Amino acid sequence: MTSSDGMTGSDGAGGEEGVGRGGSGGAAGAGAVRIAPLLPAHAEQVLEIYRLGIEGGDATFEANPPTWEAFDSGRAPGHRLVALDEGGRVLGWAAVGPVSDRCAYAGVVEHSVYVRPDARGRGVGLTLLRSLLASTDAAGIWTVQSGIFPENTASLALHARAGFRVVGTRERLGRHRGVWRDVVLVERRSPSVD
Repeated sequence: MTSSDGMTGSDGAGGEEGVGRGGSGGAAGAGAVRIAPLLPAHAEQVLEIYRLGIEGGDATFEANPPTWEAFDSGRAPGHRLVALDEGGRVLGWAAVGPVSDRCAYAGVVEHSVYVRPDARGRGVGLTLLRSLLASTDAAGIWTVQSGIFPENTASLALHARAGFRVVGTRERLGRHRGVWRDVVLVERRSPSVD
């Protein structure tokens, strides 16, 4: 998901692209994880996962999840995914949005990936992120970027495993819950776009 602040929450776990096998992931249970397009039918669960990420304190500057209409309008329709368990429950989601409407940035997007707390440690985040990158690569998008709070070490590790590099740290970028927060800018250049 690309929120207005471009922050990323994640589970920091390993996994496989497309369909992964879960471990003993707590309440989410064991089993296959299926990646599917994020649809309006997933709205309630997606926004709940976003709310849980906000509550954790290290995923985003946002104080509240958006309405479905705001969420839907800010994300590219062709690059929105959910991870589903065997029963169709949403375990996590990933999406991108443009960084600018200027034509020079047409192939640059900002992304977010969020995983519900009881599904973390099962590879859901990496499976989502790899699937999202396959989607953006196929569309000719040359840069996928995000901002991550430095305290969100799981997300930084996840992005490193997915081939992202740290561009730098934007110090004291914004206030969050009354405290100045730094943001680590990460990006991944597509290997398939010249």
